[in-house]
Amino acid sequence: MKRFSWVGVGLLALGAMALAPVAGAQDTLKLAVGQRGNWDTSVSEVGQRMGIFKKQGLTLEILYTQGGGETQQAVISGSVDVGVAVGIMGALSAYSKGAPVRVIGAETTGARDLYWYAKSESPIKSLKDTEGKSIAYSTNGSSTHGIVTAFMKQYNLKAKPVGTGGPAPTLTQVMSGQIDVGWSAPPFGLDQLDSGQIRIVATGNDAVAFKGQTVRLLITNTQTLQSRKPVLDRFMKAYRETIDQMYNDPAALKLYADFVGITEAKAKRTRDDFFPREAIDPDRVIGLDTIVQDAVALKFTATPLTKEQLTELIQIPPRQ
Repeated sequence: MKRFSWVGVGLLALGAMALAPVAGAQDTLKLAVGQRGNWDTSVSEVGQRMGIFKKQGLTLEILYTQGGGETQQAVISGSVDVGVAVGIMGALSAYSKGAPVRVIGAETTGARDLYWYAKSESPIKSLKDTEGKSIAYSTNGSSTHGIVTAFMKQYNLKAKPVGTGGPAPTLTQVMSGQIDVGWSAPPFGLDQLDSGQIRIVATGNDAVAFKGQTVRLLITNTQTLQSRKPVLDRFMKAYRETIDQMYNDPAALKLYADFVGITEAKAKRTRDDFFPREAIDPDRVIGLDTIVQDAVALKFTATPLTKEQLTELIQIPPRQ
């Protein structure tokens, strides 16, 4: 008859503890997230509400910003650990100037969700009607800033780009006549579009430089990556699982609708009409060969980043 070994039991318990986050010993990650309530920027919020990040031993402290430029600055300064929805051109520009920025995931690929609009009674029906007019973007370094910059070059526009913050203050400025062409992303502005108060004059995909390419990123700074890489790996594991649930679990859709304060029908419309599953796949930054050339053409970088630089910049944790 074999003797019972408490030593063996202890070793097994220690092994189990090493393999999984300890309940009650949560690591905290501070996030800066551009544009509260957009479908793509709500992954962290939905995942936290569903308990997915908690399973990975993580508690998220989420700060919402007016755009990718503000988000990136919070990461560079070290006041947050992760930035969500930072414009790719802004990130390339910051890195090329020596900022301690690193990419840990793609956030959105393609720009079909972003649109530019005017009041219905405005004479502006397309971008070509914007000479001498003001056209909005959120903040410097954001994806909307990059797209408006591309609009200016592609269509040889004589418009005046203006930073207006998020969709809500931008809509106020358009409706009050302070801005001629505003920007937005669903679900914001859908009610005004449906009621005929505003009309779309362009979408992000009208900028050739951004169509079908990654436009927004998940970023961290070098110090966080060096000192907390296992924590970031767990963050990305939970982030991926949350995306899966947002497209497969009705409970996730309801949580998103409750978070934004819209109906589940509008939440579903936002997801299905503007954000196909592959659009928020975090695993690949798509179109890099073209993006680095466009960054030079649009004056975000002085020269194209080399393959070695891109390898240093983009460090996406592999799926586990």
